[in-house]
Amino acid sequence: MRQDQVAGAYDRWAPIYDLVFGPVFRRGRLAAVAAADRIGGRILEVGVGTGLSLPSYARSNHLVGIDISETMLEKARLRVKRDGLTHVDSIAVMDAEQLQFPDASFDVVVAQYVVTAIPRPETALDEFVRVVRPGGEIIITTRIGAEKGLRGTLEKWLMPVTSRLGWRTEFSWQRYQDWADLCPGVKLLERRPLPPLGHFYLVRFLRLPDAVAPTTSAGTTPVMASAGAYH
Repeated sequence: MRQDQVAGAYDRWAPIYDLVFGPVFRRGRLAAVAAADRIGGRILEVGVGTGLSLPSYARSNHLVGIDISETMLEKARLRVKRDGLTHVDSIAVMDAEQLQFPDASFDVVVAQYVVTAIPRPETALDEFVRVVRPGGEIIITTRIGAEKGLRGTLEKWLMPVTSRLGWRTEFSWQRYQDWADLCPGVKLLERRPLPPLGHFYLVRFLRLPDAVAPTTSAGTTPVMASAGAYH
């Protein structure tokens, strides 16, 4: 998977994304928002897409939304204006593998149904740890693939097709586990199955209070002046 392929795929999905995926992922979105609201403060939503979840966050929060697809974000900006979402501070195009924020910028990082669509997911996960404050949380909703059996075989077979659609079917829990094992600054707090069909999970990681952020190649310049920001 390449970044331009993913961006192009979601540009194409944008006109019908809410209709196709809105109802399917609704309960997962609400679960992620509820987990983020329990912490509150400054929240980064990676892969904010058309902004489906933005109205659900408590208005006491300060939200920043990023996505790789400008076409998806156009719909998110319209939602912010239409619904008067004054708790959304900015919306901008950005690569999840190179977040343009200083270290420890957020109380919570939320990534809903996006990790399996990122070309280098472990790099993005490192970035999530870098930009969340010590003691903050990374909240992920994600599809977890089967590692064996008929479902696992089908997921491997479907990968060439789903990659062109913008996501992976083959993505096992072991990838998260291996990443966490190599990132001693995080602790798994929760792994909860979500509908539909039990293929999706809510996953919460804590950035440990004394953790040192991963070293990445990303810059540390705030993005608030980027095109498309809301203030």
